Amino acid sequence: MGLALALGERHLGLTAPNPSVGCVIVRDGLVVGRGWTQPGGRPHAEAEALARAGDAARGATAYVTLEPCSNWGKTPPCTKGLIEAGIARVVVGCVDPDPRVDGKGIAGLREAGLEVVVGVREAEALAQNLGLYRRIRAGRPMVGLKLAMSLDGRIATRTGDSQWITGEAARAFGHRLRASHDAIMIGSGTALADDPLLTCRLPGLEGRSPVRVVMDRRGRLPATSQLRASADRLPLVHVTAADGDTSPGPVLTRLADQGITRLLVEGGASLATSLLEAGLVDRLYVFSAPALIGGDGLAAIQGLGVDRMADVGRWRVVDTRLLG
Repeated sequence: MGLALALGERHLGLTAPNPSVGCVIVRDGLVVGRGWTQPGGRPHAEAEALARAGDAARGATAYVTLEPCSNWGKTPPCTKGLIEAGIARVVVGCVDPDPRVDGKGIAGLREAGLEVVVGVREAEALAQNLGLYRRIRAGRPMVGLKLAMSLDGRIATRTGDSQWITGEAARAFGHRLRASHDAIMIGSGTALADDPLLTCRLPGLEGRSPVRVVMDRRGRLPATSQLRASADRLPLVHVTAADGDTSPGPVLTRLADQGITRLLVEGGASLATSLLEAGLVDRLYVFSAPALIGGDGLAAIQGLGVDRMADVGRWRVVDTRLLG
């Protein structure tokens, strides 16, 4: 299952609204087929792995990060492919929350006589498929908030200068985050201050830039900005007051309706605070630089002050890396 999870990571950010799934087929202790969801969501991981395994799939075990689909769509059900290939046993990471599947795939495999084991490395599988779960069950994308700050929690000096707080390795990791998300969001203040392009510029990943989203309530983003000037070749969602309610919740719902499952938020402080206040942030990516800004530098989070430690928002650290 570990290999299947690694394969599922490969196309995160490329398969929406479908999940990015990994599948490994093992027979007599040897890997005979492996697959992962292809860009655009098809072919599915199981179909890819079965094609590579060929006749060796008969009597084998399939390890799949997400429950195989059982519904007919643009492609036949993956359960049908597994059954017809002669797979004897299927090990599933987590159940697919899509109402068209949601246990039906597992039930169909068992009815066909296959042994099915569910919940192997489930926490990791759920984390990998959090975007799917949020879109199906909460009607919004999974939201990851990226904060690059000094040791004293500042994201810019008092003059607004913020380039660069972190080093080159940290910025490269940030571009990898962009490549693994369907969309990236910033506020108008960040758009005006930095005039970013919001693309992925790592060699080999240039084609994996996410949909750009700008929260611009007052319509301040000029036509000459890099974001608007490149909109003819790079997708841009420009949210203004003319679009109706620009509070985070309704905007996230609209993004989910458009198939966005994984959203990376890169700034600024006002947008980050509004998302946190609304309880809409699932993951924090905190890049802490060994520097002190002090004074009237811009704080990463504003307006969330609490009076008692008992009311402080607590987060669980899942990974720590030294990025130079």
